Amino acid sequence: MTTAWPDLVTEATIFSTSVLGKCTDQDWSRTAGELEWSCYDTVSHLSQAIYGYSALLIAQPTDRYIGVRFGVDAGTPPELAVEGIQVGGTLLESTLLRSSPDVRAFHSWGTGDPAGYAAMAVLELLVHSRDIAQGFGLEQPLPDHLCEPTVQRLFPQAPTGFSPSETLLWCTGRIALDGPGLERQKQWRWYGDVR
Repeated sequence: MTTAWPDLVTEATIFSTSVLGKCTDQDWSRTAGELEWSCYDTVSHLSQAIYGYSALLIAQPTDRYIGVRFGVDAGTPPELAVEGIQVGGTLLESTLLRSSPDVRAFHSWGTGDPAGYAAMAVLELLVHSRDIAQGFGLEQPLPDHLCEPTVQRLFPQAPTGFSPSETLLWCTGRIALDGPGLERQKQWRWYGDVR
């Protein structure tokens, strides 16, 4: 069965904006979870990712990123940063719906197709929303039905026998898993090439 990636990006965007919306009355200069970035830096990175993935699929460069960045301006109220994530997710969904499956675009972790870029976006939306929520003391479980296809697409060597959300968090260096060789990863990367 073919994965409906535009729909998954929409669902991940709704998840992200719902989680982030609970935090808009807080101080976003604090650290996002266990990252070194502040919550502002993290939402700016998230914004750059989801807008940038749309732009890459449109421009289709083969050996470089595009020359425009779509981060959050310093001092932007958190509620407007969250609105920007909603807009970016909607733009990416529209771009995916209009992109032929044979589109290819550069990424330093592997030249991606629309499905690959959608999976990258779902990862970014889920994991970084969780990071920001952790910065405010909120534990936010990730939806397994979004994590599972993301892990399958981006982490072909992922361990088995764990929930999809646990696996995604392990693959992205957020947690350890119970088993030999499954300590928390200090360095990780996804498989971005077409599969």
